[in-house]
Amino acid sequence: MAVANRRQRPRRLACWALVAVVLADLLALSDTVAVMSVDLGSESMKVAIVKPGVPMEIVLNKESRRKTPVTVTLKENERFFGDTAAGMAIKNPKATLRYFQHLLGKQADNPHVALYRARFPEHELQFDPQRQTVHFRISPQLQFSPEEVLGMVLNYSRSLAEDFAEQPIKDAVITVPAFFNQAERRAVLQAARMAGLKVLQLINDNTATALSYGVFRRKDINTTAQNIMFYDMGSGSTVCTIVTYQTVKTKEAGMQPQLQIRGVGFDRTLGGLEMELRLREHLAGLFNEQRKGQRTKDVRENPRAMAKLLREANRLKTVLSANADHMAQIEGLMDDLDFKAKVTRAEFEELCADLFERVPGPVQQALQSAEMSLDEIEQVILVGGATRVPKVQEVLLKAVGKEELGKNINADEAAAMGAVYQAAALSKAFKVKPFVIRDAVVYPILVEFTREVEEEPGVRSLKHNKRVLFSRMGPYPQRKVITFNRYSHDFDFHVNYGDLGFLGPEDLRVFGSQNLTTVKLKGVGDSFKKYPDYESKGIKAHFNLDESGVLSLDRVESVFETLVEDSPEEESTLTKLGNTISSLFGGGSTADTKENGTDTVQEEEEGPAEGGKDEPGEQVELKEEAEAPVEGTTQPPLTEPKGDTAPEAEKPAAEENGDKSGAQKTSEKGDLGPKGAPPSPEEEKKQKPARKQRMVEEIGVELVVLDLPDLPADELARSVQKLEDLTLRDLEKQEREKAANSLEAFIFETQDKLYQPEYQEVSTEKEREEIAGKLSAASTWLEDDGFAATTAMLKDKLAELRKLCLGLFFRVEERKKWPERLSALDSLLNHSSIFLKGARLLPEMDQIFTEVEMTTLEKVINETWAWKNATVAEQAKLPATEKPVLLSKDIEAKMMALDREVQYLLNKAKFAKPRPRPKDKNGTRAEPPLSASASDQGEKVIPPAGQTEDAEPISEPEKVETGSEPADTEPLELGGPGAEPEQEQQPAGQKRKNDEL
Repeated sequence: MAVANRRQRPRRLACWALVAVVLADLLALSDTVAVMSVDLGSESMKVAIVKPGVPMEIVLNKESRRKTPVTVTLKENERFFGDTAAGMAIKNPKATLRYFQHLLGKQADNPHVALYRARFPEHELQFDPQRQTVHFRISPQLQFSPEEVLGMVLNYSRSLAEDFAEQPIKDAVITVPAFFNQAERRAVLQAARMAGLKVLQLINDNTATALSYGVFRRKDINTTAQNIMFYDMGSGSTVCTIVTYQTVKTKEAGMQPQLQIRGVGFDRTLGGLEMELRLREHLAGLFNEQRKGQRTKDVRENPRAMAKLLREANRLKTVLSANADHMAQIEGLMDDLDFKAKVTRAEFEELCADLFERVPGPVQQALQSAEMSLDEIEQVILVGGATRVPKVQEVLLKAVGKEELGKNINADEAAAMGAVYQAAALSKAFKVKPFVIRDAVVYPILVEFTREVEEEPGVRSLKHNKRVLFSRMGPYPQRKVITFNRYSHDFDFHVNYGDLGFLGPEDLRVFGSQNLTTVKLKGVGDSFKKYPDYESKGIKAHFNLDESGVLSLDRVESVFETLVEDSPEEESTLTKLGNTISSLFGGGSTADTKENGTDTVQEEEEGPAEGGKDEPGEQVELKEEAEAPVEGTTQPPLTEPKGDTAPEAEKPAAEENGDKSGAQKTSEKGDLGPKGAPPSPEEEKKQKPARKQRMVEEIGVELVVLDLPDLPADELARSVQKLEDLTLRDLEKQEREKAANSLEAFIFETQDKLYQPEYQEVSTEKEREEIAGKLSAASTWLEDDGFAATTAMLKDKLAELRKLCLGLFFRVEERKKWPERLSALDSLLNHSSIFLKGARLLPEMDQIFTEVEMTTLEKVINETWAWKNATVAEQAKLPATEKPVLLSKDIEAKMMALDREVQYLLNKAKFAKPRPRPKDKNGTRAEPPLSASASDQGEKVIPPAGQTEDAEPISEPEKVETGSEPADTEPLELGGPGAEPEQEQQPAGQKRKNDEL
């Protein structure tokens, strides 16, 4: 028994561990009930949420609009966002920041920085020597980086989502353009960190759009691949994406739909903003011509006038999409002069002729990257606001050669809906139908390193090597491991972008630095000294390209192996417990186990084969000597210096399973003796195989970021604190405004109430004069000194006035409630009395209530009648200006007490069982009630005449084991299964009576 208990103890511990994990998950879910997504566009953003009962809903802003401008107005003591800030752009254009996302991840010498200065000369951009970037300088006290401004916008979007969801939200999925590089993506993540958001994923906006399209058309996706092209022209840029939809078989959920990004093409500056800027320039020229000869300055030198012209250009572009011409009108454009001019669609198309010529460019890029032709594209779907321009549709339709363009998707909200679906899928609080996403790497990433080689005996030279880590259009997220085999000392290697030949010269300048990181390893030589007797398996660098498309170096390890004899030892209880818990969670190794010092090779192989052309699921490890593609050259595979004859391209798979399968094979061979007979104990000891022991030593890593350094920890903390202080200031301002508005509203409402008859009836002239005097004094104070009053002072003043008017308001409210409450009490008393009277009239045989219960109800009814009559009479004697004694809360308490007694009796009557019926004159029972079940009726036995019901039943005669019983003494079986009851012999008269019954 003790042995059985010991065996069950690990299982019990495992069950408790499973319960603890489930409880931890439930506690985590309590904080993340709702999630949000932010479709961050250049001109506007769309916010969506998912919460219990609200599946995938677009958030309305304070103006009840589904789209919010990405605009911030920063003043010394206040901030404005959204539509309010867009309106402030005309009054204070220097303090209103727009289109600042174009500066994210850009150094000061980037062409986009110069383009931003040309488009918006009213903004002052200062150079940041620490990061070689720029920041906005509104005043000496107000200086903000683009990441900080974006953090403000994200924080505002969260406030909108929280107000809409009526609960706090921390988890979010944010959309970014597909052409964002590593520096730009890290800048968005830093901005979200400043806003206090937990980013579940940075999803490409084209992927989010494709996901939204596929989710709502899940039934149309099958095993046949469908190629769809999405052409997204927004305000700032254009992206063309080729997506393949089909169902695939997954290990977890079987056949599920999948979208795969096959090709991406883009134009960073082609969008609606550039069209509006062309129109603004045209309108400015028309205004200058109208004022020619008046010796006035150019309208382009007036920031407010140019802001008005840009707003009018935006409206004009929208109207011209549906009309052939339109009249541009601006009142008081400059120097109190109005502007009015007619603009035709033909003029607009002529102004943007070169822009329309660039429309087919992203289509060709996408086809080239996907290695597809237009014949393989089934449909072209328009996304983005700028695709509503008729000329854009005309040029695009001609370029793709289709009969029509697809418009069966919400061009403004598709990305937000797809992103919020992904947010729900990533969150633990929701369960959604799986939809597999295979995003694609737009910019390839490779590893470069230099090592010494001996080309001739005695002649050594340096050889520069390049190994592609993540190829262009390869799927992500995924992990990769690259192994350096010929290093036994500290060394460096570089992580850079790969071949960017698909970008034009101007795009390369905008792209920025093509060098990502220099990795300096420290401790390689020490690891070799620590394990001198072990065989080195190389220096393994583990890379991760996560769901957000951000590359990171997880760790670098030095791996050693040796052969040791396996000593059979019984597993400890803790080992069994660990194995049991692992089996409960699927039995496989998790990512956390990879950090242990005795990892297996299989656990170390972290990702599928990289690149879209490789077979999915193939395990690969990039090694220094492996057959990795080298830019510009093709080399034969190298061999292991240890005399290994297997080519390096095959070694990763062999090494991946070598430890495990090799050990298994040797152990299997060792288990059997010659000719398959089981070995003897002595032979088993001799044949005990040697197993591989792996030792992993962590290598120190120093990263030198080359593209754009991230904010240092202290700078990031200061930025977070700066944004928190601004948010706190805004909240305090809103709280003060709310207190001031409440005080002012109370004063005006109370002054009006003092002249209403219902208030005059319950108050004296003296009381009203006192209240009116206090209200007048408070109104004067609010007008004269209220602007300098704090929130606490305003609340105290309001509390003082409410206390003064409390008695007056109480008397009025009580008188308003009396008729309804008294009528309800009378009705309840009448119904209770009728119920009690009916209960007392029941016959004694049918009575289900006891005398105590009916007496208690009668007592409560009488006490309630007495209290009501006495209190109403006492209240009638009091003047209306005195505090009433008849209170609505007392009436409600009496009603609750009476209702409780009545409900108790009603529930008892509802579940009471009827008593048995008495006998009739013939000595038989009365008919059973209709509610009696058939089984109950079938069990009834009619007693013979003259026998009472209370008579004891005739006992069954004892069975005699020897001899046979007479037939007339055989016991009667009633309702026996499978047999019919025998007819009981009765006198003829009694039988006739029973038949009549």
